[in-house]
Amino acid sequence: MTEDDILQEFRASEALLEGHFKLSSGRHSGHYLQCARVLMNPDRAGRLALALAQKIPREIRSQIDVVISPAMGGIIIGQEMGRALGKDAMFLERPDGVFHLRRGFRIDEGAKVLMVEDVVTTGLSSREAIDAVAREGGEVIAEVALVDRSNGTADLGVPFFPLIDINFPTYAEDELPPELAAVPVTKPGSRAA
Repeated sequence: MTEDDILQEFRASEALLEGHFKLSSGRHSGHYLQCARVLMNPDRAGRLALALAQKIPREIRSQIDVVISPAMGGIIIGQEMGRALGKDAMFLERPDGVFHLRRGFRIDEGAKVLMVEDVVTTGLSSREAIDAVAREGGEVIAEVALVDRSNGTADLGVPFFPLIDINFPTYAEDELPPELAAVPVTKPGSRAA
């Protein structure tokens, strides 16, 4: 898929929103990618997962034992990546604010894990999820995401392969431009607080 093909998938599903959004990272933006909308169609989700799987270098892809994604945003694309790679897919939850495997999910000691996210902005959720996998005995060997919003600055501590880079400006609470501050804020992400 070309970048234009990928963006067309987001446009066709009305997944690119405009307004004033407080992102999971705590930063603010005039744009939000609602990946749940782009993934709500199983055929589209499958196409995006196949394109994302092709971004992973062969030497890394051949080592993957299992796919893990953080809830909520990563669940659908994680499942589709599992299908694309022929691997089991599990997800992490944070019922107490910290990621854990639940629902009977477990990974073998030393398992090589592909972390799958929908969107990476600062990398905070990804790093927390990677730490959780280490606590569970696995090793994250790479991460993929549909969208990298970090402008290439997210340091996840593992190789990172986004499907597309989309770099809308983001702002700290105290640096909001007046035109954005004038718009009521929406918090569409999944992080509590």
